[in-house]
Amino acid sequence: MDLRQMALGALCVTDPVRKAYAVQSLWAQLEARDPGLRIDTAQVIAAPEGLPGRPPLPRLVPAVEVPPRSPFTPEGRAALLHAIAHIEFNAINLALDAVFRFPGLPEKFYIDWMRVAAEEAKHYLLLAAHLVTLGHVYGDFDAHDGLWTMTWKTRGDFVARMALVPRTLEARGLDATPLIQAKLRKAGDLAAVEILDVILREEVGHVAIGNHWYRWACEREGLDPVSHYRELVRQYAPPRLRPPFNRQARLDAGFSETELAWLEAGSPTTDAPAP
Repeated sequence: MDLRQMALGALCVTDPVRKAYAVQSLWAQLEARDPGLRIDTAQVIAAPEGLPGRPPLPRLVPAVEVPPRSPFTPEGRAALLHAIAHIEFNAINLALDAVFRFPGLPEKFYIDWMRVAAEEAKHYLLLAAHLVTLGHVYGDFDAHDGLWTMTWKTRGDFVARMALVPRTLEARGLDATPLIQAKLRKAGDLAAVEILDVILREEVGHVAIGNHWYRWACEREGLDPVSHYRELVRQYAPPRLRPPFNRQARLDAGFSETELAWLEAGSPTTDAPAP
């Protein structure tokens, strides 16, 4: 068995719960150093049509068509947590995609991203179980596809993938989660707050992995990480970032003071004027 081929197999699974358990099983094999599981770092694996595997619901709509989600009504709280579950499901997919898609990297790269996939699977299962207590299941509300869209756009550019998916789109969660937790706490959903505690703590590590491999790739290719990131933002136009930024979480995840100052001054990924 090859880890990267197995990751592609998990990526193709359409049922979210089956996908999550498949990922956790694969990670357990890797952690246990199963001698039957190898990592072929050199193999170029052809991507099949129809990635990623996903269920027929939720219906995917443009982000502007997803209504605001207030946590202060039962339906609104379920919709909010459904949106987060959707992010975590897509985060499983983007981690698996990184494992299978990019050959010729150090073995640790593939291990790092399988760890991310397994932790995202845990997050999804926690949120899906909590949704059931609110009378809903994953797929009950419309969602948008922004995270996978950027994953797909950067499929041919490893440096851009590391720059714009984990350390841009996923890093938005570091900023948003404490604000969401405050609202959920006020709404009395302490179980959801605890789940988001787990997610925030582990997402710092995921963004740190993205930062590490982005800088590693820049060093390999003789690129300046700060100036090249700005060029990638211009080229790929990721969604705009909005303050406030969770400075401590971003520092813990490996962002530099220079990068944070650039964001806070108003970067091309924010609504504020560019410096």
